[in-house]
Amino acid sequence: MSDKIVLTVDDACVGLRADKFISQSCESVSRSAVASLLENKQVTVNNKVISKSYKCRQNDVFEFEIPKPVLLEAKPQDIPLDIVYEDDYLLVVNKPKGMVVHPAAGNYENTLVNALLYHCKDSLSGINGVIRPGIVHRIDKDTSGLLIVAKNDFAHTSLAEQIKEHSFSRCYECVVHGNIKEESGTVDAPIGRHPVQRKKMAVTQKNSKNAITHYEVIERFGSFTHIRCRLETGRTHQIRVHMAYIGHPVAGDEVYGPKKAVKNLNGQCLHAKMIGFVHPKTNEYMEFESALPEYFNNFLLKLRAQ
Repeated sequence: MSDKIVLTVDDACVGLRADKFISQSCESVSRSAVASLLENKQVTVNNKVISKSYKCRQNDVFEFEIPKPVLLEAKPQDIPLDIVYEDDYLLVVNKPKGMVVHPAAGNYENTLVNALLYHCKDSLSGINGVIRPGIVHRIDKDTSGLLIVAKNDFAHTSLAEQIKEHSFSRCYECVVHGNIKEESGTVDAPIGRHPVQRKKMAVTQKNSKNAITHYEVIERFGSFTHIRCRLETGRTHQIRVHMAYIGHPVAGDEVYGPKKAVKNLNGQCLHAKMIGFVHPKTNEYMEFESALPEYFNNFLLKLRAQ
């Protein structure tokens, strides 16, 4: 079963690309869902299939169907959550290192989503599909720290728009290899899928998106540097890719770091320390911080001792 959507182009939307017109006119449909519909030739204009680059004309009639969500394979699990803040619209969670955010093929248990399904019951947004309920943005399995979760589609749309407009604040702390000479700096380099190793991301000009990371030094240890990173954009593996690109990969990173990674970290030494956003309902700016986790502090103590 599916819901049929019919949209008519008015004066204000003439000239807009098809994907932008649909996203603006039908806010309940995510941008990724719109892109998927267009790529799969599931959108017609005046009964003819069109591409995403199609430009709207006066009185064009768009028609497409939104498939009903399939049953979620992930099951609610009573997994403890470190909830920093919660209300009727959203919650902020402090995710531990090693926890996967959402289920994927062959991994439907012990994820953050499994825990959220148990904690929130039916109160999670559905915009990102049934396999990622409530998930507005994500952090990697071996990255610890703060993550925001939407309880309804209204909150999800607002928060996603803030991320898109770069008004959503995110600061991370990490330890990187080498001694960064500058006290602060910016990496402005586009990120896309690695041309050969498709599971990795890379700085590339081909099929990439702009990516900007600002960093500043907190403490130096000679062969390592403790830094703070502020994301201006939010690309997959952005900090890990950018720091490796400038010759200072994140300590413990077995994907983008040196062949001999720091093993006792069990993955990258990267923590999502601060998150800031405008509340979807109250329009109040809210900001939350989390303390550095034990694994991170232990590594800093070890570096200071050396």
